[in-house]
Amino acid sequence: MSAPTPSHGRRNPFDHAGLDFRPVSPNLIKARLIGAAIPIGTVLVVGILALVFRQWVLGGIALAIATGLAVWLGWLIPRQVRAIGYAEAEDDLVIRKGILFRSIRVVPYGRMQFVDVNQGPLDRAFGMSGVKLFTAAATTDAELPGLPTEEAARLRDRLTERGEARLAGL
Repeated sequence: MSAPTPSHGRRNPFDHAGLDFRPVSPNLIKARLIGAAIPIGTVLVVGILALVFRQWVLGGIALAIATGLAVWLGWLIPRQVRAIGYAEAEDDLVIRKGILFRSIRVVPYGRMQFVDVNQGPLDRAFGMSGVKLFTAAATTDAELPGLPTEEAARLRDRLTERGEARLAGL
């Protein structure tokens, strides 16, 4: 007698065969690393100041924390960014994120109320924008960070067009 399969014949919710997931911009890695450098730099400055004022234990702890955070985030952030992707299916937009805690968000085009494109200073410096989708139900809102600006504009127009077409059919 064979051991039962863990899925018990059910389909894996993270398996979206046939969908071509597009990655976000690799520049998102740089932007997130710069964003992470600010708190790490603050801890590093505290450690250096503690050492200047001969607070050896506090300085050592702060430097160890700063080093640990830098190594951890230097490893984690690129993996997180590479795990973000999106696919335009026939009736909805599918967004996937996460490495350890994975998520798939499926947003039906017909439920979209509006599409927001945003851009912060780091995004602007690296030629990226974020796209946020708002739907009738707050639980199905979705965000897609780090798209090249041209792709964000194209996606906004495409999603708006498809959303209006689906609403017209109701």
